[in-house]
Amino acid sequence: MSESEDLLKKEEDTTEPVVEVPEDTMVTASKEKSPDEPDSSVAKTEGSLFSVIYTVAKKVAVVGAIYFVGYMGWSVAWLIAPVILSVARTEMRKKTDLRRNIAKASAIATEREMILARIDELPAWVYFPDIERCEWVNRILKQVWPNANHYAKGLIKNTIEPNVQKALANYKLNSFKFDRMILGTIPPRIGGVKVYDKNISRNEIIMDLDLFYASDCDINFNLGGMRGGIKDFQIHGMVRVIMKPLINKMPLVGGLQIFFLNNPNIDFNLVGVVDLLDMPGLSDMLRRIIIEQVGAIMVLPNKLPIKLSDEVPAVTLQMPEPEGVLRVHVMEAKDLMKKDISVLGKGKSDPYAVVTVGAQQFRTQIIDNTVNPKWDFWCEASIESGQYVEIEIFDKDDTSDDEFLGRATVEITSVVKKGQVDTWLTLENAKHGMVHLRLAWMTLSTDRNDLSAALAETQMLRVTSMSTALLTIFIDSAKNLPQARPQSKPDPFLIVNVGKKQEQTSAQMRTDAPVWEQGFTFLVANPENDSVQLKIVDHKTEKELGKFSYALSSLLAKANMDVVSEPFTLQKSGPVSKIIMSMSLRILRNAPNTEDEIESTGSNGEGSLSRTDSVKSAQLSKQDSRLSVDTASRDISGSTPEEPCVVSSTATVSSATPPATPEYGDSTLIHRTTSTTSSGGVAGLGRIQLTLRYSVQRQRLIVIVHKIMNIPLKDPSNIPDPYVKLYLLPGRSKESKRKTNVAKDNCNPIYDATFEYIISTAELIGSELEVTVATQKGFLSGGSPVIGIVRVPLNDNEISQQGSTAWYDLLPENYE
Repeated sequence: MSESEDLLKKEEDTTEPVVEVPEDTMVTASKEKSPDEPDSSVAKTEGSLFSVIYTVAKKVAVVGAIYFVGYMGWSVAWLIAPVILSVARTEMRKKTDLRRNIAKASAIATEREMILARIDELPAWVYFPDIERCEWVNRILKQVWPNANHYAKGLIKNTIEPNVQKALANYKLNSFKFDRMILGTIPPRIGGVKVYDKNISRNEIIMDLDLFYASDCDINFNLGGMRGGIKDFQIHGMVRVIMKPLINKMPLVGGLQIFFLNNPNIDFNLVGVVDLLDMPGLSDMLRRIIIEQVGAIMVLPNKLPIKLSDEVPAVTLQMPEPEGVLRVHVMEAKDLMKKDISVLGKGKSDPYAVVTVGAQQFRTQIIDNTVNPKWDFWCEASIESGQYVEIEIFDKDDTSDDEFLGRATVEITSVVKKGQVDTWLTLENAKHGMVHLRLAWMTLSTDRNDLSAALAETQMLRVTSMSTALLTIFIDSAKNLPQARPQSKPDPFLIVNVGKKQEQTSAQMRTDAPVWEQGFTFLVANPENDSVQLKIVDHKTEKELGKFSYALSSLLAKANMDVVSEPFTLQKSGPVSKIIMSMSLRILRNAPNTEDEIESTGSNGEGSLSRTDSVKSAQLSKQDSRLSVDTASRDISGSTPEEPCVVSSTATVSSATPPATPEYGDSTLIHRTTSTTSSGGVAGLGRIQLTLRYSVQRQRLIVIVHKIMNIPLKDPSNIPDPYVKLYLLPGRSKESKRKTNVAKDNCNPIYDATFEYIISTAELIGSELEVTVATQKGFLSGGSPVIGIVRVPLNDNEISQQGSTAWYDLLPENYE
């Protein structure tokens, strides 16, 4: 009996008997009528009436357009283009609706039904022991969802609606308001849960949930007199839940922090007048704003705090606590797709890159008329491990929407582990193209003596936007504020400025003692010179109610560089007006790394990024590659630097060299430790260093081809030009083919090239990675271009849990 059949049998044995309930007796708490909601019969009548009006208006518009074209005597081409666009839009809508319906069906299906329907793509907990099944959580969610509905309504009304109003005001669109909010009866579904038990505080519980929500919601809104609605709202992503602090009284947990590690996949359907008119850009703008507001609430560095005990101070849950800072250097790209049209056909592109880390986004400058741009762009983001960096490249187009040129992703976990990464990434969703990135992980230090080293590094980089410290501020409250209007209390909000960055709290209405309880994070260039500028403003009159300035040098001198819930006297305000806040300053320090862990060929011993442009970096990489070749040659064969390759594999190279006739035909895959090697492997064909890692969260296999050592040189006048080809087996399809650049005249090439495959966990278990090392000169000489080959099975748990970096012996092309 197969594993899947055992799993299904176990599920049948443990599943409770299902009792069918007649539809007329089913009652859900979410369908209870509240005083502020219209009667269900009235709502149905309004919905059917609107549907009729919508259909009639659509027919009238079509007939009217045809009549108008005929009346004006225009060409039939005026009809063909709208018809084609209408048909294309209808087909796209059908596909979108089908996808939403499939997602909704999956959300309400039981776990057994999902396994039966997709036996080839079982959930992650089947294969990975650190991810556990949680069907019991889904049963609890189904039971409490009607009550959670009320909380979600308040969150949408009180948080999302004001922010959407503010965003739409920038486009001169006012009066946005949610009229009705029915979130439906389908609860969120948890696909798996991972609870962390290592490297965490004793005072907290951390777990990641694979959340999938495909709702049957019905949300109506009003925008400037136009009525619209949101239906079929869907969201999918990895949610982290932090329970902290643990207390000695019930409920034993003081509060929760809920947030998405990365931007989730969000989809929904706009209905009503907004969709009927389909004004140019209006629907896209509404979608973008709503998605941005979800990110502003629950995507890192933003967190949704929920307080469970009155004994826990707000600062404990709402003070930002990043794990570190990621420094990103977007150096260049090459071989991008050509999107611009010229007289002679396809021209070049005007590329720019967008770097996204959670809810933080950065954009490079535009390089005109090139497919090999050199940006030399630097940015920094406060992050937590578990996130990933996404780089999207676009072609700037002044006449239409910018065209997509490709995407690349780097998991921050790998950067945290190594301290620094310097790599070329192959672009996804593109025919060709690569992007060159350098990333460095900066830890947070409480030692003020580390500031001098941080300042020296930023001076060496010669980049004015680089930071040396991270400042977190928690704005608790203010009291005794002056009145902005006679006989009326103010509507105060607070503006915080540190350097060029500005943050703003929400407005508190009709109070002279506002309580904000909001936290912010700022990157500081030099805490010895910078300061915090605060200003409290009345929302209605925009009159300044008070201001405060604090020099960070004072915070630098305090114990542990912290200020906790300290009151400060406001300037230009009343004599007893105060603001209460907490501040924490941390110095950025390069994460430690080791020589064997660094992926970069040009990194220094301290793990910091050096300030080199793209051309110099390429030259240094080439020099390092030549140097490694010369060193290997001297170590193995005693040759001079002018002899870049090792001697023939038939010669004696060392006492560790295998016999002249190695027995590798019946052996399994041979791989070494991560240290470098001085022999040519069991077959004398050389060895290749690979890193294999599988991301369960992103369903991606990441392959890094580092280097090859000791390719045999049989003819000194014919030095090989090696490159590496990758295929996924079984199948060896064209879509799975990946290829590195060609290294000219080199027996010890260094590539450090990263490739990704989109592959499910079920497919990964039965797949192999075929790695072929070939030479470009083999095609011209008439012989076989293949130097050696290795097949790596992907069913190793180490690949999926923490990744594996190892040396693999190359074997002949025809080995079994």
